Amino acid sequence: MLDVTVVVLEDGLASTAVMPMEIFHCAGRLWNELMGQATEPAFRVRIVSPTGGPARSPYGLTLGAQDSIDAVERSDIVIVPTSGLELDEKLVENSALLPWLRRHHDQGAHVAGVCMGAAYLAEAGLLDGRVATTHWAVAEQLAARYPKVRWRPELFVTEDSRVLCSGGVCASMDISLHLVEKFCGHAVALQTAKALLLPMPRVHQSGYAMLPVSRAHADERIRAVESFLHANFRNDVSVATLADQAGLGARTFTRRFKAATGRLPADYLQALRMEAAKAMLERGAEPVQTISSAVGYDDVAFFRRLFKRGSGMTPTEYRAHFAPMAVRGY
Repeated sequence: MLDVTVVVLEDGLASTAVMPMEIFHCAGRLWNELMGQATEPAFRVRIVSPTGGPARSPYGLTLGAQDSIDAVERSDIVIVPTSGLELDEKLVENSALLPWLRRHHDQGAHVAGVCMGAAYLAEAGLLDGRVATTHWAVAEQLAARYPKVRWRPELFVTEDSRVLCSGGVCASMDISLHLVEKFCGHAVALQTAKALLLPMPRVHQSGYAMLPVSRAHADERIRAVESFLHANFRNDVSVATLADQAGLGARTFTRRFKAATGRLPADYLQALRMEAAKAMLERGAEPVQTISSAVGYDDVAFFRRLFKRGSGMTPTEYRAHFAPMAVRGY
């Protein structure tokens, strides 16, 4: 059997540790039991904390540890969960984790950070030059703090040189099933997912995000253009028109707009339209064609392609996830 070490940390959401524990424990076991077959456990799960003591969640649930991290000589897989939003404080509090993670990766372990657990991998230097993801809401913060990391916050799961990251809290499910499939094959991963009534690993988290269209900036001329675009995003607006709004030449405007917002004007307009489409899909049952036209796209097929590229879901799938129950047919 393969050894999985799950670290539990103070102030973390318990599911980011418990879900991996349960998925690895059930792999090769639960499906077989349900089918009346002999079990073939694939993983041996060990629960540790930095000190060996229990870890308390912010809502009062306490997770016990079997050992301290120093008691683990080797492990095939290491899972680091989230531990609260006060990152500076938590990195100091759990500083002993950093050299421990580097040692296990050097020994050949697959090291995975769930949600903000990715920050521990980044702080340990394991993500430098590598592809990584994290929860969409803290992606910009971590990208600024760890610029050497190739952040891909639109993805649920990333893997690069035995270092793995997952997006939000429930992406602990995705990264665990991803590892089950990697080590045990698709059939065992699928059986594990079916036994636990889970979907197979998802790819994109961007459909779940409320990502800002623009970053904060102090360029008043560009802010005025942004206000104009928010009021007129349904219309096709040329760069020349926007440059006139700003009182700038077209090339100067485009350069300043990108520097201020992080996007080219056309990308900014498209992002506004996609966010407006999401809002309409979340609250009502209008046909996709109607929504496409309402946000500025007469070609509904083109709109569907853009929407799926940006969110990882078709408009219909997005509505099925996020619309009110009455709209979804419940």
